[in-house]
Amino acid sequence: MLGPPPGNPLDPVDHLRRIGRRAFLRRGTAYGIGSMALVDLLTRPTLGGDSARRWPGVVRTPHVPPRARRIIQLYMAGGPSHLETFDEKPTLARMHGQPMPESFTQGKPIAQLQGAELKCFAPQHPFIRCGQSGQRIAAIFPELVRVADELCIIRSMTTEAINHDPAHTFMNTGTTISGRPALGSWLLYGLGSETDDLPGFVVLTSTGQFGQAQPIAARQWHSGFLPSRFQGVEFRSKGDPVLYLANPPGVNPSRQHDLVETISRLNALADLELDDPEITTRINAYETAFRMQTSVPDLMDISGEPRHIRQLYGTEGNDGSFAANCLLARRLAERGVRFIQLYHRDWDHHGAIKEHIAGTAREVDRASAALLIDLKQRGLLDDTLVLWGGEFGRTPMAQGDGRDHHIQGFSIWLAGAGIRGGSSLGATDELGYQAVENPVSVHDLHATLLHLMGIDHTRLTYRFQGRDFRLTDVSGRILTEILT
Repeated sequence: MLGPPPGNPLDPVDHLRRIGRRAFLRRGTAYGIGSMALVDLLTRPTLGGDSARRWPGVVRTPHVPPRARRIIQLYMAGGPSHLETFDEKPTLARMHGQPMPESFTQGKPIAQLQGAELKCFAPQHPFIRCGQSGQRIAAIFPELVRVADELCIIRSMTTEAINHDPAHTFMNTGTTISGRPALGSWLLYGLGSETDDLPGFVVLTSTGQFGQAQPIAARQWHSGFLPSRFQGVEFRSKGDPVLYLANPPGVNPSRQHDLVETISRLNALADLELDDPEITTRINAYETAFRMQTSVPDLMDISGEPRHIRQLYGTEGNDGSFAANCLLARRLAERGVRFIQLYHRDWDHHGAIKEHIAGTAREVDRASAALLIDLKQRGLLDDTLVLWGGEFGRTPMAQGDGRDHHIQGFSIWLAGAGIRGGSSLGATDELGYQAVENPVSVHDLHATLLHLMGIDHTRLTYRFQGRDFRLTDVSGRILTEILT
């Protein structure tokens, strides 16, 4: 008779009798231990309670004392101009309309201004002195000005990719090569999740009304060569937060539970035979999705938020705005999500930068400040790290009445766990072209983020195709100057 002998596919002992010789030999001596574990696995509940297959992380003991438990990244996609936001340049203002000195630009990569006459373009908005620290921030951020003493502004960021998509890839994964794990995936792999009912890595996106909306590919939050259980999950803040999460008509929770339970048991048997990590990912995905059917609607329902909190952020929720996403980010942080990434896809200002950057700033200013205020008043800012910035900056040279892409120097800010508020690091030259004081690379930033989460960036590795990979490749220094 061809094919496996008949039997009960849900009986683990019967299943072990049916496994072929090659599979048995492939599993080797671990097979007996694995079969006992499988019997235990299949004879206890797999949904609810403490039985969820939560990944514990490979860093069981922190490499360094952790300061943060989670990260919220406010990703300003498109490349915010540092010259209209956080890097005041009076010399550039005085040189408006004059030729850009060749000593600054000769031999340097330029995106769309190749062959064009390069002229200085003055900052389009004034800066003001803020807080007790005296931070200098553009007046287009009146709400961030109020929390200036919480911010550490890095004015000497650099990157390696001058076009948007590879620059996003580099900022997210530490390389311009597509297919590598994102920062959130590395964190989830290293530290595991603190929640059973939600993914450990959640992504939210929003689009404004100014500039060119940046296309953001889902591979920016992919797990790369790590098992796919570590990839980010995109939530939508308008309409159904997760597509196909609701039960179809006629399917009640009890029937759904039975279905997921049966599928998980079948997948567990297949995992024993094939030893494929993607099967474990599939089991986890089914079970997480089942729990999300209850947890996600509760997460998205902000009707219980006090009126003054909704006014603080400037949203009633479920409108797809950056403000709604910031409020959801705080709610995700409360529920144990490890890495929360908010893209606002509206910072690509090749033209009309004076009007457009002011408009985009209005879209994010209030909610960014509200997030810090709200986290602090709840005691969450002490162990939540907030990062604000884009993939690169903009040129000091004019592109009509806008600015081109720029990688030699730009600004970001951090706040929260372990960060020295009311401080700054680095500087660009007098025209805002080149980082000349304490240049900071993307690898340095990633190394510092991991350090604050209790991870030595040189020790969090994953072997793939014969090589040990890490987020920071072979680079990265910890920015001790900005740490408390």
